[in-house]
Amino acid sequence: MDAFLTSTALVALAEIGDKTQLLSFVLAARLRKPWPIIAGIFVATILNHALAGSVGVWIAQYIPTHWLPWIVGIVFVVFGLWTLKPDTLDDDEAPSEMHPAGAFVTTAIAFFIAEMGDKTQLATVALAARFDALAWVVLGTTVGMMLANVPAVLLGEGLAKRLPLKLIRWIAAGVFVLTGAATMAGAASLG
Repeated sequence: MDAFLTSTALVALAEIGDKTQLLSFVLAARLRKPWPIIAGIFVATILNHALAGSVGVWIAQYIPTHWLPWIVGIVFVVFGLWTLKPDTLDDDEAPSEMHPAGAFVTTAIAFFIAEMGDKTQLATVALAARFDALAWVVLGTTVGMMLANVPAVLLGEGLAKRLPLKLIRWIAAGVFVLTGAATMAGAASLG
């Protein structure tokens, strides 16, 4: 359950103001089909984070057990610093028109691609490497993504204007740094 709760909290906070959340706002405004957009985000996130989590589990097999918490802890601290930099979304990163197959396919493709190399995807890699619970990590990161993106789709950009994004970025950064520090402290107490 630790893997699920940590993954949910970290990704939900990190996603606020993230590039893929900005994409959610754009898709909602352009396509105006909230439920297919939400379904597309869900499917893209499950697929993307299952892939990312699998990479994390695979990488963890090749890192000596005593080094893994230190590496993951440092990665979390770096993510914390990265979170402080606001994301932007270029016009060419969001589809300007709907795919012939509809809003669901348009969203699933755009969201999957936008999530590649994004901090929430890389956090999923690190979380899966840290916890020996791939399914719980993927479920947690997906729930975190949905907690941040469903309101973005349903309430639109007006929500973003009302949220204290700078404060949320600082909180997310703090949670990442504290998670990294706790991971390294746990390794130090064992070593």
